[in-house]
Amino acid sequence: MSTRLRTEPSPLPSVDRLLREPALESLLGAYGRVRLTAAIRTHLAALRDAGIAAAATDAARVESIAAAVGARLVEDARPSLRPVANLTGTVLHTNLGRALLPQAAIDAIARVALQPCNLEFDVAAGKRGERDAHVETRLCDLAGAEAALVVNNNAAAVLLVLNSLARNREVIVSRGELVEIGGHFRIPDIMARAGARLREVGTTNRTHLADYADALTPKSAIVMKVHASNYEVRGFASTVSERELAALARERGVPLVTDLGSGTLVDLRQWGLPHEPTVRETIEAGADLVMFSGDKLLGGPQCGIVAGRAALVDKLRRNPLKRALRVDKIVLAALEQVLMLYGDLERLPAELPTLRLLTRTRDEIEPVARDLARGFAAALDVGYEVDVVDCASQIGSGALPVDTLPSVGVRIASSAARPGRDGAVQRLQRALRELPMPVIGRLVDHALILDCRCLLDAAPLIAQLGALRPPGA
Repeated sequence: MSTRLRTEPSPLPSVDRLLREPALESLLGAYGRVRLTAAIRTHLAALRDAGIAAAATDAARVESIAAAVGARLVEDARPSLRPVANLTGTVLHTNLGRALLPQAAIDAIARVALQPCNLEFDVAAGKRGERDAHVETRLCDLAGAEAALVVNNNAAAVLLVLNSLARNREVIVSRGELVEIGGHFRIPDIMARAGARLREVGTTNRTHLADYADALTPKSAIVMKVHASNYEVRGFASTVSERELAALARERGVPLVTDLGSGTLVDLRQWGLPHEPTVRETIEAGADLVMFSGDKLLGGPQCGIVAGRAALVDKLRRNPLKRALRVDKIVLAALEQVLMLYGDLERLPAELPTLRLLTRTRDEIEPVARDLARGFAAALDVGYEVDVVDCASQIGSGALPVDTLPSVGVRIASSAARPGRDGAVQRLQRALRELPMPVIGRLVDHALILDCRCLLDAAPLIAQLGALRPPGA
């Protein structure tokens, strides 16, 4: 009578042994010994924690470990910040990076990033220079201002202005302009951090010139007007224009500062877009300082710009906060190139991505949407319905909040007739986010809408649909 002995599973191979295995040789060359060793240790520890023993043969277990470690290294090497396909219908999407930079700006970034540059060096004089000088002249020419400076965003511009001109004094603002600019950042909160005291005038829907006049006292430092760029009050409403307010402020000896938020340097009506107050119009109306963003309608890198009277801008420059809020050579290089594009308005829509996307017509967008719809129809199973539909895009980032742009998109819905089957669409939405280039759309009435305004060519997106394996509806 023979006795069958039970064999225990083979132990997992050691780290040293795996590093010598040919199956991991390519990983060693691609990622280096330190990273590969760490990945192997992490994977072996996970196998031990799960109680998983080695495979029956050496070759099988080494191949399995090599595949798993390779996948881990690929995932770890993938940048956290990476491109996505913006099919939300919002051109200047804050969560998706706002303005796209023109090629000239990208080339300029590469030049100053790869070698030393004259960021704060006056080459002609051979001494220290001012970093804002690289863009100030162009900003002043475009805005009709005496002086200008740049900080890291528009909230910083507002903070710097308030702290420089109104610390421990009153700032007079209409109640209807005490906006929240996103991410729970509110104008009153910024004022408090700047050390200024808020003096509200008027009501939410109506503020009159007399309200400002009555509020002005020796404690008043500035009058501030905030452009309602991310909302609109309609109906029984009234506001005071910059021109009226500027006359009152000059009479009382206080500056008028205007926060334009998503400011623009050109009149958008020449390209069939709704009117948004320009920086030049605001200064010509009497504003002493204007604050606005560089990465919204201007179409440049993230920054905040202050333009206006030289004496006031000089006060801002002398504030120690200016150094804390300053921008680097990358931003200035990109901004300079974007401002140069504004010297040729005929070519601006073709050269500036933001304006190009905003001015695309429905007829230009529709062929791209039809190509994309065909791609999805071929990639998805019969559980989905794919249609080309008209939709409405918006500018975004607080610009022209109630104005929309006619667009065309792809509508994908579950073909299930009974309600409560939105799960299929939501699973598809999640699967699209897991593609090599994540695709971001929006849900509308239980369907996924992929607005094609920001998609110039559907082919690259369609090419990656082969990796799409959504569950059936």
